[in-house]
Amino acid sequence: MTVEFVRYTGIMTAIKQQIRFCATHDGGRIAVASVGKGPPLLRAGHWLSHVEHDAHSPVWTHWLRELSRGHTYLRYDQRGCGLSDGAPASLSLEGWSTDLEAVANALGLSRFALFGMSQGGAIAIAYAARHPERVSHLVLLGTPVRGMLHRDGTAEQQEEAEMLLSLARIGWGRDNPAFRQVFTTLFMPDGTPEQHRSLNGLVRVSTSPENAVAIHEALYQLDITALAKAVRVPTLVLHAHGDAIIPFEEGRQLATLIRSARFVPLNSRNHILLETEPAWTQFLTEVRAFLGDDADAARVSEPLSGALRLTRSEFQVLGLLARGHQNAAIAAKLGKSEKTVRNQVSSILSKLGTHTRAEAVARARDAGIGTPRS
Repeated sequence: MTVEFVRYTGIMTAIKQQIRFCATHDGGRIAVASVGKGPPLLRAGHWLSHVEHDAHSPVWTHWLRELSRGHTYLRYDQRGCGLSDGAPASLSLEGWSTDLEAVANALGLSRFALFGMSQGGAIAIAYAARHPERVSHLVLLGTPVRGMLHRDGTAEQQEEAEMLLSLARIGWGRDNPAFRQVFTTLFMPDGTPEQHRSLNGLVRVSTSPENAVAIHEALYQLDITALAKAVRVPTLVLHAHGDAIIPFEEGRQLATLIRSARFVPLNSRNHILLETEPAWTQFLTEVRAFLGDDADAARVSEPLSGALRLTRSEFQVLGLLARGHQNAAIAAKLGKSEKTVRNQVSSILSKLGTHTRAEAVARARDAGIGTPRS
């Protein structure tokens, strides 16, 4: 299927980004935003998002700024939220995962790092379980294994779930933010008044009251136990000890189910990590080490158009090509066979739209790849 992107021009934002639309399998439109340069890091959609407003929000700008260092950080509004089309008639993990696939296909991502937060973590797990060949790294933060109505909770916790649904029905779209403040406090108990006001506003503009209720109901019914067991890609699971939205035990359970997962507890009460807390620094340190960020990928610039589609392994090969290494030397350095390197070189030429190694090397050097590091 051929997908056409259309540039969207919104209000002036604090972080420079590009917003485009891609088509879903059933003709819907999804808003996709990109920030930064380098290998792709795709964030799975979650319900509390608005790609235009997030770029100048005191709640989200530090996420965009830091996750786009050395990466093209890609995020999208799931349908029913933000700038994307309204929600489909039926909300399900299957549908959300299919929309993620539509975004990845439209962006031309053959292999990429995938980040899932909260609901987005469940979507990322579903995608990674079904398409392990396309996911190089899986990062999960505050992700539930089971929705609230599937956990072994108390009668009081079940009553809390129903209360939150009622609050969404009654107060989501009202001018008075008191109802939405309940959600804001649960998401960021340690947030500043400015951050709470911003999130209150985002809650209101991110989706309609009807969608908010429908999404909550769908999330309460989630159970990704089987999908988590099927994940076979390198995985990093992070979870805040005091998370009031997704209990810490869900993170422990998730890391137990995913065979390849490493678990990192975070000392925080916030479901959305704040820039000023130590847990944010720990999160960034762990994620960057896990992704193996390298200087060549971070310095990609406009002369290397098509670089977004290169895998991290192909970036390594291209960097060595640009430094004058031949296939045999590259294979020895990276622990690959010469045939693998030869195939990767062919893939690099195809993705960059070049016809010869010399042309690819020249363009890589123009982009700063393979040059001495300062």
